[in-house]
Amino acid sequence: MCGIVGYIGPRDATPIILEGLKRLEYRGYDSAGIAVMANSHIEVRREPGKLIRLEEAIDADPISGHIGIGHTRWATHGKVTQVNAHPHIGMTGEVVVVHNGIVENFLELRAELEAEGVEFKSETDTETIVHLIERYLAAGKSLEEAARLSFHHLKGAQAIVTFSAAEPDHLVACRIGNAGGVAVGVGEDEMFIASDIPAILMHTRRVAFLENRQMVTITREGYRVQNLEGEESSLHATVLPYDPISAEKGEYKHFMQKEIFEQPRAITDTLRGRVDFAEGIVALEDMHLDREAVQGLSRLVTVACGTSYYSGLVGKALIENIARLPVEVAIGSEFRYADPLIDESMAVLAITQSGETVDTLAAMEEGRSKGARLWSIVNQIGSQAMRIADGYISMLAGPEIGVASTKAFTTSIVDQYLLACLLADLRESRPRAEVAELARDLARLPNLVGEVLDRDAEYQELATEFAHYENFLYLGRGLNYPIALEGALKLKEISYIHAEGYPAGEMKHGPIALIDENMPVLAICVQDHVYDKMISQVEQAHARGGIVIAVATEGDEYIATKADHVIYVPQTPPLLSPVVNVLPLQLFAYHIAVWRGADVDQPRNLAKSVTVE
Repeated sequence: MCGIVGYIGPRDATPIILEGLKRLEYRGYDSAGIAVMANSHIEVRREPGKLIRLEEAIDADPISGHIGIGHTRWATHGKVTQVNAHPHIGMTGEVVVVHNGIVENFLELRAELEAEGVEFKSETDTETIVHLIERYLAAGKSLEEAARLSFHHLKGAQAIVTFSAAEPDHLVACRIGNAGGVAVGVGEDEMFIASDIPAILMHTRRVAFLENRQMVTITREGYRVQNLEGEESSLHATVLPYDPISAEKGEYKHFMQKEIFEQPRAITDTLRGRVDFAEGIVALEDMHLDREAVQGLSRLVTVACGTSYYSGLVGKALIENIARLPVEVAIGSEFRYADPLIDESMAVLAITQSGETVDTLAAMEEGRSKGARLWSIVNQIGSQAMRIADGYISMLAGPEIGVASTKAFTTSIVDQYLLACLLADLRESRPRAEVAELARDLARLPNLVGEVLDRDAEYQELATEFAHYENFLYLGRGLNYPIALEGALKLKEISYIHAEGYPAGEMKHGPIALIDENMPVLAICVQDHVYDKMISQVEQAHARGGIVIAVATEGDEYIATKADHVIYVPQTPPLLSPVVNVLPLQLFAYHIAVWRGADVDQPRNLAKSVTVE
């Protein structure tokens, strides 16, 4: 959730770090700070609130130097105050630290350090780290060794960066567990460090990612990696395919808007090289699947959180329908504590945009501990969920900056569709000709998505009419029940309107009591095998005075006699319809949020990558 940026090199570190922190604002934060080595001592500037306050403080009292670290904090220990903001500096003023994650044993460590005479200035768990490092420096250890010994004391998942005035030519960083990424950027006579790629992408595309319990010591010339036991480790930098321009808004007002309109390209990218449309064959090389192992699978368990969980619900229907493999979908934060019935005959599939969501990673670890095969569908290249999996599918959606996920949702559905086709071939669960036809249907999808987005002006007009309501009910059945859930989630996330997604057939078992002229009902009524059932739900809502918005198939004139408003989408192959049907709901939520003046890209209390419980 928090953002980290570090720099060492010939340039002034301050503007580089501030720019990097701006590119991490999407992660969510409540304070910001920077520490720079200036004239042989460490200068720190910290402010609660948005980055603009930190920039104003630096304008009033400038700092500059060739090594520095910055941080955007999401409070977990201590209130949102200047003294609790990162970076934290030690009693001697010789060591400074920024940190993501939670030091689970910080109370014990704090008591131990206070007994040694340490005076704490903040309420944070992070401050224990800087005092531990100072303890070992005072004993004659180098910064690298002092940091390594200090990190051994910490319980919980951590990402830490530190430097010392005594060794101003070194940055030291460490990753312990799944508190978020630590990316090392390699430049020309300069080095970068960040918790997420967009912070440094404008400077370098050569990046190395720390693994669990790895520590890196960085100089201007390069880096050296060891584990926390002091053993040398190898860590190779890879060249990322992203262009820095892709992380900019460009012509769009918000990142979320840009990312919604990037979906035709994102879906094209996730299909490119994976489908032979002539033969109708799907290839997913990074999944490392073989016929014998797949035919021996008894069940697939999908683990995910938030929007990715709803994607998994769609994927369950796709994989069961196409591959005839039973699928269970579990919320990551529940799965890890449920003592799930997992064994070697099963596979666990994690879906995560960031690849760093702590609950999803913990669920993967639970599956691994019980012998299951581990798969992941991930957008962030090089992330933990990708690295620890036996096989993975990259969403290839490109950087997703808006907190409310859009293109990662649709590309992850497409990836599950691809997986279903491949599993069907390997398991021989459907005739080859049928699987080939399903694979060929994907060729139409980017264009169908583009057709829906071309009608944005209609969604904007509709949103203007409904932006003043405070409650919504979203209804869907079958494949479109998860789309109702996702549509409601988008509305509540970014506009702060209460919205509830519900299986339409269950409306009469509770939500129907809420329906009146003040609670609009959005029903997904495309012409599929449950169309008649959905028409019945629309009529029941109307009979209670509800205002009905229907998402319907182009050319369906009958629905216009039943609903107050109709959003038309093109005729789509049934199993791909969720990808098309969710697009108007994304834009409907977006335009309502804009109309209401909400912060679309950074909704209150939310963060892009949830790396703490």
